[in-house]
Amino acid sequence: MSLAEQVLEGNIRAAARLMRDIDDGRPQAIVELKKLYSQTGNAFIIGITGPPGAGKSTLVDQLTASFRGRGKKVGVVAIDPTSPFTGGAILGDRIRMNRHSCDEGVFIRSLATRGSLGGLSRSTSDVALVMDALGMDIVIIETVGVGQDEVDIVKEAHTTCVVMVPGLGDDIQAIKAGILEIGDIFVVNKADREGADRTARELSTMLDMRNTAEGNWNPKVLKTEAQRGTGIEELTDEFLAHRDFFLSSGTIHHFLKERSQRHFIGILRDTLLNKALLFMAKDDYFARVITEMSDHRIDPYSAVEDLVSRMMSK
Repeated sequence: MSLAEQVLEGNIRAAARLMRDIDDGRPQAIVELKKLYSQTGNAFIIGITGPPGAGKSTLVDQLTASFRGRGKKVGVVAIDPTSPFTGGAILGDRIRMNRHSCDEGVFIRSLATRGSLGGLSRSTSDVALVMDALGMDIVIIETVGVGQDEVDIVKEAHTTCVVMVPGLGDDIQAIKAGILEIGDIFVVNKADREGADRTARELSTMLDMRNTAEGNWNPKVLKTEAQRGTGIEELTDEFLAHRDFFLSSGTIHHFLKERSQRHFIGILRDTLLNKALLFMAKDDYFARVITEMSDHRIDPYSAVEDLVSRMMSK
């Protein structure tokens, strides 16, 4: 049996091997993904994002336990930053989820960003797709600690949860731009800290200022203490409520079209770039162009136009 067939049979080892091949960029992984694609689309994808230190991993651990208590199979994709100097990543988020290691209904996969911006890894979509094919009901994607405009998670997740904590200084400054606009649910974690009520009030005030059309989803602000498990069941209920709204309102059709478009363009961009790099590897073309640009004998715009012209003529 192929890896794809084994994944569809629920083989955990095959899924882990395929995810490794995907993250390593092996061509065989694309062959397997082609076989899986038509069998996916059943899992509900939740995105957990927010600034560093907000307690996202602990929250994901508690949410996993809550969904398992409701009979749901859960996949977790935990994204860790890659060092710009060594290229390495600790991949330590799953340490906080060790209690699920023996649960066959939970699959946890850590990924490194490998230089990708936006809080996700380049292979996030495909790894989530494998978890979908494996039969996971819920797939939780935990981003790296993100800033105001690193909001790629909204392109992948059906429900996006923004996690904040009190005591970050100017709380609204931390979330006022892109982050505020993408959240379907907002969580003030570590709510036992001083200033949690104020942070929740300010978030609610900011959300009330958004022009939400009638019939659209109105995001709520919830308070949790992930370390103690406080507020987790209420948060799980809110995720399921948003899923029901998402499915019943018809929003999902628009979302799926947009995600398919982004996925297609992303693959097209990466494929064309790889082909261009292979083309430029011949006859030291790339090195010559860089040298000419460094000496200001050619501008980068003309260099790219010349490259595209050469590739098209071939």
